[in-house]
Amino acid sequence: MLGTLINTATVILGSALGMLIKKSLPERIVKSVFHALGIFTLFLGIWMSIKLNKEFILIVVLSLVLGAIAGEVFLLEQRLNLWLNRFNSGESSEKSFGEGLMTAFLMFCMGSMTLLGTFQEGISGTRDLILTKATMDFFSSAALASAFGRSILFSAIPLFIFQGALTLSAVYLQSYFTPNIQDIIFSTGGILMLGLGLNILDITKIRILNLMPALLFAPLLYELKIIFSTILF
Repeated sequence: MLGTLINTATVILGSALGMLIKKSLPERIVKSVFHALGIFTLFLGIWMSIKLNKEFILIVVLSLVLGAIAGEVFLLEQRLNLWLNRFNSGESSEKSFGEGLMTAFLMFCMGSMTLLGTFQEGISGTRDLILTKATMDFFSSAALASAFGRSILFSAIPLFIFQGALTLSAVYLQSYFTPNIQDIIFSTGGILMLGLGLNILDITKIRILNLMPALLFAPLLYELKIIFSTILF
C-alpha cells in the first residue's frame, strides 16, 4: 500500500501546485490549457481504444450500451452532480468539477501502469512501476488542476480507494486480469476518454458518468462469452 499512498500524495501535491498556478494565470491562458487538455484527452482515448482486438468489438459495444442503460436508470451523473454542489463553490461551473473528477480518475486509474504497478507491489512488494506512475501523476495532476481546479484534488480519494483495493487483492485478481480482459477494459476506458475529450472541448454534452458501468460490464461479458463458447463447442 505504500506505493499507493505515495501516488495519492503526489496527486495531492501536484493538484495543490496546479491550483496555485491557476490563481496567477490570466483567464485566456487557463482557457488554452483547458483546450490543450481536451485535445490530449482525445488523443489518449484514441491511443487506448485503437489497441482493441477486432474479436472483442461487439463486447465493448454491448458494454457501452448496457452501461448507458444502467447509468441512466440509476441517474449516476445527476446524483453525483447534486453531491458535488456541496464542494463546487468557487469553481467555474458544476460541469467543470464533474469533468475534472472523471478525467483525472480515468487518466490516473485506467492505464496499464496502474494495474501492473499495483499487482507488482501487492505480490512482490516491488514499487518500481507504481513510483514511476506516481511521478507522472504529479505533473499530470498539476496540469489538470491548473485548468479544472480543486476537482483534481478530490480525485485523490477514488484513486486511493481503487489502487489500494487492487494492491490488497492483487494475489487473487492477478489470474483474473488476463491480457484479453485488460485490453477490453482499457479500450472501453479509452472510448469513455474520447467522450470526455469532446465534452472538455464543448463539442458535445455526453453524460460520461452514466456510461461508467460499461467498465464493469466489459469483463463480465467477456467471461460470459468464454463460458458459452466452452458449452457450445
